[in-house]
Amino acid sequence: MPRRAQRIPELLTRSEVGCILAACRNPKHRMPLELTYGCGLGVSEIVGLRVRDIDGERGLLRVVQGKGAKDRVVTLPDTLLDRLRGYWTLCRTEQWLFPSSRALGGPICLTTAQRVFTQAKRRAGIDKSGGIHALRHAYATHQLENGLPVHELQRLLGHNNVQSTERYLHWLPACCDGKRGHSDLLAGIRAVQ
Repeated sequence: MPRRAQRIPELLTRSEVGCILAACRNPKHRMPLELTYGCGLGVSEIVGLRVRDIDGERGLLRVVQGKGAKDRVVTLPDTLLDRLRGYWTLCRTEQWLFPSSRALGGPICLTTAQRVFTQAKRRAGIDKSGGIHALRHAYATHQLENGLPVHELQRLLGHNNVQSTERYLHWLPACCDGKRGHSDLLAGIRAVQ
C-alpha cells in the first residue's frame, strides 16, 4: 500500500494564539482554549478535566487517562493558575471543570470545544487550517523554541516514544539561542476580560 502523504500542519504564531484567545470573549469558552495552549492538552483531555485534577499548591494539573490511555501530571504555569482561579471564582464549578449546560452532570462535549475554537479563530481573522489541536501543536513547538528539551516535552505531551515528539522539531531553526526549560507561554499574551 502506498504511504499516506505526510503534511506539516500550519503553525499558529504566539500573536495568532493571542488573537484567538482575545476573540473568545466569554471566559467560560476562553478557559478551555487557554488550558489547551498553556498545557499542551488534547481536546479529549480538556473536556475530561475535573476540578479535583488541579493542584494549585504545587502548580500541577493531573490528566486522567489522557494520551495513550494513561495518567500524567503537567505543569500549570503561574499565569494559567491565576486564570483558572478567576474562572473558578466566576463559574463555581463543582465536579467537571467545564460542565455542560445541556448534559446534566456531565462535561462539555468535544464538538463544543472544537466549535468554540473555530468561532474564535474566525473572529480573530485567522484562516490557517486546523482545529483546536492546532493549539497543542503551537504549545509543543513554542516550548521547543524556548529551549525545553525534547524528552521533557515528550513527558508533558504524554507521548510513548520520542519520535512522536520529534515531529515538532521541523518548525525549529537550527539553534534555540541557549534558553532551557519549561516556559509560561500565556505570560506574554494579554487576555481581554
